[in-house]
Amino acid sequence: MASLDRVKVLVLGDSGVGKSSLVHLLCQNQVLGNPSWTVGCSVDVRVHDYKEGTPEEKTYYIELWDVGGSVGSASSVKSTRTVFYNSVNGIILVHDLTNKKSSQNLYRWSLEVLNRDSVPTGVLVMNGDYDQEKFADNQIPLLVIGTKLDQIHETKRHEVLTRTAFLAEDFNAEEINLDCTNPRYLAAGSSNAVKLSRFFDKVIEMRYFLRDGNQIPGLPDRKRFWGGTFKNLHYD
Repeated sequence: MASLDRVKVLVLGDSGVGKSSLVHLLCQNQVLGNPSWTVGCSVDVRVHDYKEGTPEEKTYYIELWDVGGSVGSASSVKSTRTVFYNSVNGIILVHDLTNKKSSQNLYRWSLEVLNRDSVPTGVLVMNGDYDQEKFADNQIPLLVIGTKLDQIHETKRHEVLTRTAFLAEDFNAEEINLDCTNPRYLAAGSSNAVKLSRFFDKVIEMRYFLRDGNQIPGLPDRKRFWGGTFKNLHYD
């Protein structure tokens, strides 16, 4: 069997948000029975059919790099983590819908990948505004995934999902909210499955097909990111 081309996607977010459970669900289509803390980085592979059902259909490997730790870690831990940030083609930002802090920290995770969080002033400024110029030239696909949807009471879901929708807007990314213990949230043909497929297609396109003036061969020096602009932290 011929080897498949592959892309590298980082899975980032605070400890305990469910990254390992998410990656297992994405790659094995099964619920992870006994999730444990990730030390360093864990890598799993998903097989993805690019542009499925079209004449351009082609199968790729999606490497999902589940990076452990937290954005509040000591500088020595952060510097160790940066080895995982080389040659990145896409990023999945994961937060716990029941934990506002994990949602806010996605901004810090994104900045860490860009190696810019060493200068806190000018990154997070008055009223929660981010310095938009720091992201002007960055062009790497992003997907925002909220976990533990099952733990939010139905009477509170609209309020919570309205608040977290601003995350996707700020990152110029699509948003998926799910329960990692229930595979139906990613069932074939569902809106979440369509968003996920569209994200992986975009990652592949940026890696393999935009080779003329707009070629983006990954993130070798941690200086590229998705080309949107950051607005505000929309939290009380």
